[in-house]
Amino acid sequence: MQYRKFGRLDWQVSALGFGAMRLPTTDGNPMSDKVDEEEAIAMIRYAIDHGVNYVDTAWPYHFGKSEVIVGKALQDGYRQKVKIATKSPVREFKTADEFDRILDEQLRRLQQDYIDFYLLHGINKDQWENIVLKLDILKKAEAALADGRIKHFGFSFHDDLPAFKQIVDGYDKWEFCQIQYNYLDVENQAGTEGLKYAASKGLAVVIMEPLLGGKLVNPAGDILEIMREADSNRTPADWALQWLWNQEEVSVVLSGMSNMQQVVENIASAERSGINSMTPQELDVISRVREKFQAKSLIPCTGCAYCMPCPNNVAIPSVFRVFNEGYMFADVEAARRFYNGFLKEETRASGCVECRACEDKCPQGIPISEWMPKVHSVLGEGKDYEAV
Repeated sequence: MQYRKFGRLDWQVSALGFGAMRLPTTDGNPMSDKVDEEEAIAMIRYAIDHGVNYVDTAWPYHFGKSEVIVGKALQDGYRQKVKIATKSPVREFKTADEFDRILDEQLRRLQQDYIDFYLLHGINKDQWENIVLKLDILKKAEAALADGRIKHFGFSFHDDLPAFKQIVDGYDKWEFCQIQYNYLDVENQAGTEGLKYAASKGLAVVIMEPLLGGKLVNPAGDILEIMREADSNRTPADWALQWLWNQEEVSVVLSGMSNMQQVVENIASAERSGINSMTPQELDVISRVREKFQAKSLIPCTGCAYCMPCPNNVAIPSVFRVFNEGYMFADVEAARRFYNGFLKEETRASGCVECRACEDKCPQGIPISEWMPKVHSVLGEGKDYEAV
């Protein structure tokens, strides 16, 4: 196993971290609470036996079963070999007291007296301003640090770059953060700029969704051909992981592994990893693959956000990105789940009143107001892409 700096801490983290979000299940649903406990524990312990020293879970994963399984896996001497990371579901908080109630329950689930790395889970600008700050959750976290229930404090993130910088700069005691990042998300959410920004502040940066929920594992034939021409023995997953590990600002890459084969393959990839280890020719392969993926987009939106703010609060770049990804990866159901589950109703395409204020600002000349009803008909009303 290769090891890397973890921000300002005097500790080296394994290049690969075990993400306990997609543990093996017995019912075929990768997110269900029907976890194959024996197999999951075997996978986690195999990873630790091969040098993984960072295990990441969260309050809602597998409807609460993930923390329980991780706690069981870390018995029999395994706890001493790893750091545990788990997350506080701040979006559910109505009062500040929820922080302590849930943290204490997490300690019980994990069978631990303390948690090494504790994160505010998946926060965005709205949750930062209207939950974390208004409820003074940071004070609660500092109390948990003081009494030893948590050792290090950070946040995971899903929003845009300005919101990311606002949160990074909004608290001077962050030690680490966790962002969605992969070779397609270089300008999405925190992106490459956010990665470098956090690292420049001394924060360790934990990477989630390195394979975009598995979407980068089985690319279309024309994309796969680019990779095979460069190296016929290298898998798409390895290409994606090595691109991340090549960057010095990346501290650890989490992979949500669902079977033992994935654990074995990812550990082998991690053992080959290194900062600045990819050649210019290999980096060019990734650039060409990214361009191929982007060419499959229906709407030529680059995510520049010149169209924002929308006077009616429509999250134009986010709406277009979700729509494009549903088409790009032939997974409209996943796009619909995100659109209806994560985007606030007032920010969805249905909020467009065709005022066209955005269109004068769009450097791509996209007829945004014409696309919005089409987007909503697919993601909000269930029509097929072919119908628009």
